[in-house]
Amino acid sequence: MMKRRAFLGSTLSAVALGTCNAEAATTIAQSASANAPVEPLVWPIVTKLPAGVTSFVGHADTVLDVIGRIGAPADLVIFTEGNHLMVLSSDDILGTFPSWAKSQSQYANLDLTNIILVTLPQPILVKMIGAGGVALGNLSLEVSRTSGFYPDIFMGYPQPLRQLHRLGVIERQARFFCKNRGVALLVRKGNPLGIHNLVDVTRTGTRVALSDTGDVRAKCLAATAELLGKPAADALVAAEVNFPGRLGIMHRDLPEMVARGYADVAFTWYHLVSYWARIFPNHFEFVAVPGAEPFSTQIALARVNNPLRSDAMKAFDEFFFSRARDVYPRYDFAPMNEDEFGLTLALD
Repeated sequence: MMKRRAFLGSTLSAVALGTCNAEAATTIAQSASANAPVEPLVWPIVTKLPAGVTSFVGHADTVLDVIGRIGAPADLVIFTEGNHLMVLSSDDILGTFPSWAKSQSQYANLDLTNIILVTLPQPILVKMIGAGGVALGNLSLEVSRTSGFYPDIFMGYPQPLRQLHRLGVIERQARFFCKNRGVALLVRKGNPLGIHNLVDVTRTGTRVALSDTGDVRAKCLAATAELLGKPAADALVAAEVNFPGRLGIMHRDLPEMVARGYADVAFTWYHLVSYWARIFPNHFEFVAVPGAEPFSTQIALARVNNPLRSDAMKAFDEFFFSRARDVYPRYDFAPMNEDEFGLTLALD
């Protein structure tokens, strides 16, 4: 499903524009990389476990993008790509939803103690539904109505939502609820290469981490071509690197590449860069790309046909659209006006 580019190891793809000397830039980048600490990331856990439950949190036996209790009956299941997981899993949304439902007479009897949130990339989620399962290392999870591990709600971009509609999974319409602020740059703490804008990326011979597929990759390249010209976009791709064992989970892979020293800079959505710099302040810094805000996208919510938990689905839909417009800008998404928020997306 996901094409992998050849791993470049420690090779530096240096690109020079204007009067920049590529050989000197390569030396600078290699020196900065050699002196920087190479540390893997330990991601924060968003679930609240009962006392006495053993938790594996580190670099092995850790599942980050399936949130909830597998094996217990699910009270609501949401499949969504992971680039807005910091909002959806927050106290502002899923942390508040159960108490809100209890305050509503029509939903007061709902049990919402086990909400399962799956935040893998959209192509993986579509394949999980179509294939009826997913393997997480040695663990295989059945994705079916019989198992109960099956979405009631799917959030995503228009293309995967249309795929799911053609498969008969979701209803014929979805509604937009957020848009991002374009793209930005993630650099290592202290910014050893002095990257202060997109021009610096193409002039310093840095090794660049990009999403391997999807909307964000297209937007990064489009922003570079529009702001700096097509040769700069080509240079960006030429400077791209990869690493062994990459899973194609962009919201995990890209910061890991910078943290471990595989890449000098990551280029992706503004709100993701802001999030990583916020939760890993000793690892990263945020660098804005002036003029890149128009290169954004929007996410829509779709209801699953004949959901297993219809009342919980309806409750979440009502709750979510009552506050998403106010909540998402707090996490560095762009504000949406009245015409944009809740706009219907036809999937036929």
